[in-house]
Amino acid sequence: MRLDHVSYAASSGHLADTVQRLGAAIGTGFVDGGMHPRFGTRNFVLPLSGGTYIEVVGALDHPATDRTPFGQAVKMRAELGGGWMGWVVAVDDIAPVEARLDRPAVEGNRHRPDGFDLRWKQIGVNDTMADPQLPFFVQWLVPTTEHPSSGANGTAARISRLEIAGDPSRVSEWLGSPVEHLLDDIDVVWVDADDAGVVAVYVDGPHGTVCLD
Repeated sequence: MRLDHVSYAASSGHLADTVQRLGAAIGTGFVDGGMHPRFGTRNFVLPLSGGTYIEVVGALDHPATDRTPFGQAVKMRAELGGGWMGWVVAVDDIAPVEARLDRPAVEGNRHRPDGFDLRWKQIGVNDTMADPQLPFFVQWLVPTTEHPSSGANGTAARISRLEIAGDPSRVSEWLGSPVEHLLDDIDVVWVDADDAGVVAVYVDGPHGTVCLD
């Protein structure tokens, strides 16, 4: 199973400061990702090697924010002080996941500042909201050259490790991957914490290995 990205939620008032802080810690910069019109959110993206990226996402003052699970998830995490909201895995075909969960995926899109309309399907956001240790799934509907990681431009920065609080067997069952190998090329370490979900993300980059928590 391949990690697609990890999401860090921030309030609209702290979005710029969060982007600057995380980018400075890693030693490389985020880019303006644009708006999610269907979800009432906007993000900044840090492209990384290995086909992954980090997004910092904030809720807009928009009706869609409260109407959609993703907008609700971002707003809820931001109101709790912000932090890691979740992790997302990429699939080539989301149909088997739809069949297993017995519900259809939702289409998403993001209007980038360059005018390109980035499109995908996603499923499992409600499950992530109910149990933050669980990732949700995404299938991209654009060429790989338009994937948010494509702007990495050969950077050496990459996610090397996720620390997650929760039940390894529950996540293994959810993903259909063995506990000892949940993700390709990225270590998943289980830690104790008061709340389930992503606790920290380790990035190997210009400043060495950095723990983002």
